[in-house]
Amino acid sequence: MIKPEQPNITLGFIPLTDSAPLIVAKELGFFEQWGLDVSLQKQNSWATLRDKLHAGVLDAAQMLAPMPIASALGLGAPPANVITPLVLSLNGNAITLSESLLQEILKENDLTNVTLPMAGYLLQNVVEKRKHQGLSKLKFATVFPYSCHYYQLRDWLKAAKVSLDDVEMLVVPPVSMVECLKNGDIDGFCVGGPWNAKAVRAGIGITALTSFDIWQDSPEKVLGLLDSFNKKHPNTVLALCAALKQACAWLESVPNRFEAARLLCRQEYLNAELDVIAPSLLGSCLTHKSLPPRSIPSYNQFSVSNNGCINQPELVRGEWLIKHMVSAGQIPPHVTIPLDLVAKVFRPDIYQKMRLLIEDQGVQFYRRSG
Repeated sequence: MIKPEQPNITLGFIPLTDSAPLIVAKELGFFEQWGLDVSLQKQNSWATLRDKLHAGVLDAAQMLAPMPIASALGLGAPPANVITPLVLSLNGNAITLSESLLQEILKENDLTNVTLPMAGYLLQNVVEKRKHQGLSKLKFATVFPYSCHYYQLRDWLKAAKVSLDDVEMLVVPPVSMVECLKNGDIDGFCVGGPWNAKAVRAGIGITALTSFDIWQDSPEKVLGLLDSFNKKHPNTVLALCAALKQACAWLESVPNRFEAARLLCRQEYLNAELDVIAPSLLGSCLTHKSLPPRSIPSYNQFSVSNNGCINQPELVRGEWLIKHMVSAGQIPPHVTIPLDLVAKVFRPDIYQKMRLLIEDQGVQFYRRSG
């Protein structure tokens, strides 16, 4: 067993269902097994988490997949050499619309109900009516500018030929989404669980579609840390990755996922009810107070997908994310993207060292039944 250079680690996370690998690794003793004493530090917003990681207040963090790239390019903050040696999850997001917007959609399209997943073109008549009557634009919230949430919402609207100039896009912390929807501050949001399910349980919204309906099996959360930390503490990073890899594998079992949901409920983690946390983990998407759930088996993926293991940070995934950042106009023309940027940020070499370490130690992973 390797000896971590720094056993005491502060690991940041946002209270979301797909923070499960971090919480499972802590509560089931996987961190301890690899010689680590990890303190999980809950953060309210992605910007705060990023700033604390850049400043060294956090040693590592759960991050949105595009965030390390944004950090390296200095987008939204001074540049920092953030790397990711591990993909923590795929999918997990959904677009939820307010009950009042749903009723407006039904009225303007002369419908009595909508088919799910909901086609974005149903917004066209609402948007046009608001333009012609001089009413306020529809307001949609995402969690961070450099996020798959933002790109997924953009893609959904663009596919429906809804001009992005005709809607407002706001940034709201995940934990504040439901309250903003309830208060009428926003008309819809794209966020990860459990906040979509919480809006449905409260009877204030409809989950129109999940991120799996837009992009199938896209990286969502990754482990992020400063390159300087990795260079100084390589064994610590390998141990951290190994523990989280074990947690991701453990989460492939559906019975295990229900137990994970019980852990996530705790005040120090998500501080939310079991009936809003468990559904997505069990492949169920709550839709509306008057409609049945949708079966989405890949709603949350942590270890494997139809294409195999998901935890290795593949360079092609990083390049794909950069294309979305460019398409969204987030990389100014004067910013040159280094040819080796993705290779410096996405680090499959560290992942492979971790895999060899796990094999040497004879660690047994939990597998899905069947």
